[in-house]
Amino acid sequence: MSFKCPLCMRIFSQRFAYTQHAQKCLKNVEVEVEEDDDNNNSEKYSSEMDTRSNLSSEYENDKVEVDDDNDVQNMSFDSIGSAISEMSLEDKFPNDAYKDLMLLVTKYKINNKGGNEIIRFFNKHSNLTESPLPKNIEQGRAFMNNMKFSNLEFSKVLITKHEDKDYFLYYQNLIQCIKNILTVPDITQNFALSYENYEYNRENATTTDTLGKSQLHPIYITLGNIPIWQAANKDLVRDTFHKSLRHLLEPIILLKDELMMKCVNILKMIHKDLFAHNFFWDLPNINIYLATVPDRMHHLDLGLFRYQIIFTCDILKSQHVNGNKLVEEVDRRLAAIPRFPGIKIFSNGLQSIARLTASEYRSLMKVMIFVIDNLYDENNNEVDNFVNNDDLTKLYEYWNEMYILSRYEEFSESDLEKFNDAIHRWAWMFVKAFKFVSPSNLKLPKLHSWVYHIIDSIRSYGAINGYTTETYESLHKYFVKIPYQISNKKDVEPQLLQTIKRQAISIRMSQHSVNPAKTPRTCKFSARLFEFSLQDANTFFNEKKDSVDNKMQTGFARFISCLDSYLDLLDGFTIIGEIRINIYGSVTLENVAIMRATNRYHNKVWFSDIAISMDSEESNDYISDKGLCYGQALLLAEVLTDPPLNLALIQWYDFKSKRNPYLYGCPHLKLIELYNFVAIESIHGVVHIVP
Repeated sequence: MSFKCPLCMRIFSQRFAYTQHAQKCLKNVEVEVEEDDDNNNSEKYSSEMDTRSNLSSEYENDKVEVDDDNDVQNMSFDSIGSAISEMSLEDKFPNDAYKDLMLLVTKYKINNKGGNEIIRFFNKHSNLTESPLPKNIEQGRAFMNNMKFSNLEFSKVLITKHEDKDYFLYYQNLIQCIKNILTVPDITQNFALSYENYEYNRENATTTDTLGKSQLHPIYITLGNIPIWQAANKDLVRDTFHKSLRHLLEPIILLKDELMMKCVNILKMIHKDLFAHNFFWDLPNINIYLATVPDRMHHLDLGLFRYQIIFTCDILKSQHVNGNKLVEEVDRRLAAIPRFPGIKIFSNGLQSIARLTASEYRSLMKVMIFVIDNLYDENNNEVDNFVNNDDLTKLYEYWNEMYILSRYEEFSESDLEKFNDAIHRWAWMFVKAFKFVSPSNLKLPKLHSWVYHIIDSIRSYGAINGYTTETYESLHKYFVKIPYQISNKKDVEPQLLQTIKRQAISIRMSQHSVNPAKTPRTCKFSARLFEFSLQDANTFFNEKKDSVDNKMQTGFARFISCLDSYLDLLDGFTIIGEIRINIYGSVTLENVAIMRATNRYHNKVWFSDIAISMDSEESNDYISDKGLCYGQALLLAEVLTDPPLNLALIQWYDFKSKRNPYLYGCPHLKLIELYNFVAIESIHGVVHIVP
């Protein structure tokens, strides 16, 4: 027998240890338990247990808060609940400071120790006679766990028994989930309540929904951990899944609305045999491609693009004399790509390809064309079924064109025709390149579904963004995986549900909070590296030149001349007296992008490539990319004049070829020996320039 503390969820194997801990925990909560309330709760608990013991149905529906086999734990839980129910029934925190603390702790998943330090810090420096905060984070979590929100309650049902162990489904009512979605502010503006002949670019268009990941509206399903490595248990898992679906979808079956009849008929066929391996087999003349829609993340990111990477490596290994060296060269090129926010850098190459996530595959998509380009020579060794480098490069070019089109938020008919052409152009090159290395001779269901059915799916169901699973994959991560990771891994389900409830409360409360308007800042420096006087600049640079990177040395050498040139352009600007200069490692731009110019960021150099907006007069003097010119930041300087000057010392890029300025749709650039200071406010943003 084990004992669990209802406040901090710790598990104790001995009653004595639990009792000692419970006394301390209850003292921390500082609640007074009235005798009458305690007796009422005990009677309620006893009544509920009697009621459940008399249930004759195979399935028992009850709320998770009242179901536990440990008498001591339940009575403690009920006592604590009765003691704080007076406040929690109002669905309010005691005060705004209490609320903001618990929302902060929940949002950033701060553990009890860290949260308690925040409380101690606040109490020490607030100079208040009485603290508005909970005595500790455990007390705050207990308060949130007992807040009463009817639409956040989970139901629990016994689904199956296996090896003397009960497996339960925790779920929310499907209709209630829909009602929860309808409470999202302004959501009705996204509804199509009547048919509209919507036009996009003067053509009939197919659109997507606009529900993002910021709102909490998943349907939670948590199944027990049934071991699936045994072949006999696969049917058990399937059976458990179908039984779970039965309970989730039952509210729809009970609806009498004629609009739901088609769904009802299908559901009845599902329930006709809960042990069927695939209920679609019972449906006559079914077109599986109309019954399901392809999901881009699994079809492309984790599917076809993964095949493309694997087959590319196979091509390089098996069809070329120096195959292993070519793969090593791919790894070297990947590792040499400069870092950029939001992009995974594969410092170890493709060694861990089997464990890559969808996000990491998307990072590969952005750079693989440059890695493959000009990788190897022609077939001088007369290798059979040779795939030349140009074809392999075109394959990745066609992939990028197709993938970008797949992410459109809306499609006109001409867009669909363009998308269809891009799909078939890529597919033709895919088959040409890999038909001799695929173990299945490219008999890939995802390939067939994508090439021949995705356009029809878009016409029938809307843009792919509307039915991608990326939103729900993210919700699964944040509301199932992460809560499991921060649990103590014992008696997990109650901990998961309480964490989910607190997160839901946090989101609900945050939606109704009004954030004060922030004063916009044009830029914000951070990580100051050096400070010196302008009059002593040359002496300072000579002292520091051997301790900095070559790029920063170049910046030091050009500093004075470039600053003089910049100041000459400022009408009426004069420098009087001693001027101090600060050199920083990074600056946050107005668009929140971070630009860096530092010798060491996580032990590596980082000099950001940037785009600079040219004004209309200057743009006529330069070849630009739609009004943008590119450079690399060597120094970030704050000149403490009045007013201060926020400057970046830039080495400029130019187009490598005036005749062919673009390669694979990207500007084809080279660094040139031209340097200038530019105002940081004129920097359009940070860009990723791949060597």
